[in-house]
Amino acid sequence: MNVALILAGGSGSRTEQSIPKQFISVYEKPIIIYTLEAFQSHPDIEAIIVSCIDGWHDVLWGYAGEYGITKLKWIIEGGENGQASARKALLELERHCSDDDIVLIHDAVRPMISAEIITDCIDKAKEYGSGLSAVRCQETIMRTEDGERGNDGIDRNDIMRVQTPQAYRFGKALWAHKEALRRGITNAVYTNTLMLDLGEELHFSLGSNKNIKITTVEDIDIFKALYSTKRDKWLKSK
Repeated sequence: MNVALILAGGSGSRTEQSIPKQFISVYEKPIIIYTLEAFQSHPDIEAIIVSCIDGWHDVLWGYAGEYGITKLKWIIEGGENGQASARKALLELERHCSDDDIVLIHDAVRPMISAEIITDCIDKAKEYGSGLSAVRCQETIMRTEDGERGNDGIDRNDIMRVQTPQAYRFGKALWAHKEALRRGITNAVYTNTLMLDLGEELHFSLGSNKNIKITTVEDIDIFKALYSTKRDKWLKSK
């Protein structure tokens, strides 16, 4: 079984909105629904679990019914950070998944996720045990301590920008989150950083510069532009 684990536990204060960023409406549809639709329409995804910010569970169930997200099976309360939210969802899935099932952990606020990225993520996880959506870094990278100046460059050929989804065999992901908690690792940015803290080697899968994470108001504008272009191309092909 391939399960999509969607992280939607954050409040998103940097978008300067009164509601959590994953529920902001763009073209009259909540951002999280664009994300869920991508997994709903993918033939290899069999179930979806969402780790959701408290107070919005009923709203999400309502949206899922309205937009036909039938693969959504579980909504659980999010944690104090991304690591805790993922761990809570994995503990819920422990009752439903076997060790060799694949879990794809994805940000609710990455709505431009493509079918090709999902497919390659699953394929890499089945082959290697992990598949991290990632892209080569195109920018010049400098090291800085204060964000104002720097005198040390980092070779961009040594850098990969890791995105989500990140796919793992379920048993490995569950072990990693339990072991991290046992070792006192409680604030990993993503499951991949947690895995690295535990000494694991990870494998990359297909990523895209279009697979943006909506964090700021500017990101919403970028998403609108990208989605509008995608929609126009789809309409012309009809």
